[in-house]
Amino acid sequence: MRAILKIRKNISQEIFNYTQVIDILNEYRKPRDVISKLIKHGDIIRIRKGLYIFGKIWQRHEFSPELLANLIYGPSVISLDYILSICGLIPENVNIITSVATGRSRIFETPVGRYSYKQFKKERFSFGIELHETSAGNYFAATPLKALADKIWFDKRFIPTSPFSFGEYLFEDLRIDREILTNYLNKKIIENIENAYASRKITWFTKFIRKEFQIK
Repeated sequence: MRAILKIRKNISQEIFNYTQVIDILNEYRKPRDVISKLIKHGDIIRIRKGLYIFGKIWQRHEFSPELLANLIYGPSVISLDYILSICGLIPENVNIITSVATGRSRIFETPVGRYSYKQFKKERFSFGIELHETSAGNYFAATPLKALADKIWFDKRFIPTSPFSFGEYLFEDLRIDREILTNYLNKKIIENIENAYASRKITWFTKFIRKEFQIK
């Protein structure tokens, strides 16, 4: 049986790793060489060291770019512009999948797109996380309000002068949709954001949100 047929037969998901392939190819004398040939022929696509997806001809389903984001570099959580875009808070389509991570900031250029990671302290990383369940695989992402706080934190262009300066920044600069934002306002998450960041910039943001949307 051809190596790629054997791998496809034994792996049901579209995303897989080096250990899985080596286990399947254990009867080959040089499984590494087999993997290299499969990559060269486009049967499998190397996303990064030890992480692969099937080539187009062998794919049974669409792979999950979001699940890939969690696997490429971790621990990580999808956040920032990508989450703001897919939940409708900002009008732009975002092609780069943006995440926060506990490791140093990185950008990965892969055959299936760019993946960006911003470094966070653990206390700012480990809350406001949701598990998204999809047929292509489950992945972790920030809640929309946490993603917005992350965006504010990393946006060096914006230096607030008071809580009231957030109005122009949020609704004119970022073009945040007010109506959609109200769907994601959660008192507990606001408190967690304020406590975890422990910074004036984010405290002013939460103060503005509380007053603007009358959250007590």
